[in-house]
Amino acid sequence: MPLAGKKIAVLVEQQYEDLELWYPVLRFREANAQVEIVGNSKDTYPSKHGYPCQATVLADQVKGDDFDAVIIPGGYAPDHMRRHESMINFVKQAADADKIIAAICHGGWVLCSVRCLAGKKVTGFYAIKDDLENAGGEYVDAEVVRDGNLITSRVPKDLPAFCKTILDALGS
Repeated sequence: MPLAGKKIAVLVEQQYEDLELWYPVLRFREANAQVEIVGNSKDTYPSKHGYPCQATVLADQVKGDDFDAVIIPGGYAPDHMRRHESMINFVKQAADADKIIAAICHGGWVLCSVRCLAGKKVTGFYAIKDDLENAGGEYVDAEVVRDGNLITSRVPKDLPAFCKTILDALGS
């Protein structure tokens, strides 16, 4: 039970990438972490492929310091997440508390809005490379990049390395 007692938040919004949300949710529940799906409302959010997901808690009802890690899946969901002050504030609180912040694919857009990339090595979907660099990050094309409490990956095929790096970070 490597993650017993650990709390992980996985963000959700419409148009999330199915694998990038569900793979970490199931992987970390399997490892005995308490996983909450954090959204802006209790609505049911459809994925890019129509698969439904409902938030278990609302972003304005939790604090970033309540969790050991925050995971930001990609797809087009991050573009919707960053429109909600409660979502940005939640991730900023976690980043300010030096919690593990993990983003995959377009999840880096939320990191840009949180303004936590200055001087950090980061990766993400190649189409947001300029956004990551303009936000102060140093883009690296790798399946996973860890820079302190920040963990980033590019695409769904990177999920095994992404989740293993998060698991290792939570265990250290």
